[in-house]
Amino acid sequence: MNQLAVPDPRMTDTVGAHRWHADLELQFARGARGCRLARNRHSGPLYVQKPFYPEGPDLAHVYLLHPPGGLVSGDRLDIRVQVQQDAAALVTTTGAGRVYRARPDGLLQCQSTALQVEAGASLEWLPLENIAYPGANGAMHTRVDLARGARFAGWEVTSLGLPACNAPFANGTLIQRLEIFREGTPLLVESLRLCGEEILQARAGLQGQAVNGLLVMGPFDAALEETVVEECREIIAAHNHTGIAGITLVGELLVLRALGRCAFEVRGLFTELWKRLRPVWLGRPPCAPRIWRT
Repeated sequence: MNQLAVPDPRMTDTVGAHRWHADLELQFARGARGCRLARNRHSGPLYVQKPFYPEGPDLAHVYLLHPPGGLVSGDRLDIRVQVQQDAAALVTTTGAGRVYRARPDGLLQCQSTALQVEAGASLEWLPLENIAYPGANGAMHTRVDLARGARFAGWEVTSLGLPACNAPFANGTLIQRLEIFREGTPLLVESLRLCGEEILQARAGLQGQAVNGLLVMGPFDAALEETVVEECREIIAAHNHTGIAGITLVGELLVLRALGRCAFEVRGLFTELWKRLRPVWLGRPPCAPRIWRT
């Protein structure tokens, strides 16, 4: 699947009135006073108020705000972020994203994210978890385009159904796709289609775990494999209550995949790994966004 499905254009105007399209475009640029949010354009209920600088003027922290808190049938979020040459940004969200139960019309609920990082720049894309409700019909597509010398760290944590309420992800569909390119060459392409109880319970599927997560950071020098990867495996072993997790070096990218029963635990594991890897990858100590503690 190379692109997200789109709602059937033959739907009536009455149904179309229930669709909510939100669009956000951010551009970060480096100037004499550090990194600034040079462009902040939005339409619909998706926006950013202002950047924060807990690490000083050279790296901006930004929180995405989506007041509805989730997607219903026909909703679409389009996010575009560009980090210009030598700029640095960390982007997170103010709360979990939700893909609610679809209406009988079955219109797709989707989010499309395009991230562009120029030479010498870095982007940390670290949103809070997504929750796909039973009966949802969702699609999440993220594409990352890197220039030579750009750095990227990103994660995605998804909870299927409502485990705490004993409500499994029944009669729902969720498509997740991640593409990372450098100068047009694919570095990593991941695609996952979740539907039906079989794949959720299968040994070659999610093994009965309600939460899946993917963390990617890079590029790293292949010479770091023995030391850095082993230290990450020790962190994973210390979080053996989280579920199932594994890490590998894919080309110049470190890729961690995790399955668990609790989104907070999976995100906690990712946070510990990010804290350990950030000084090596970015040359900066970890500085967690304040919103994560609220």
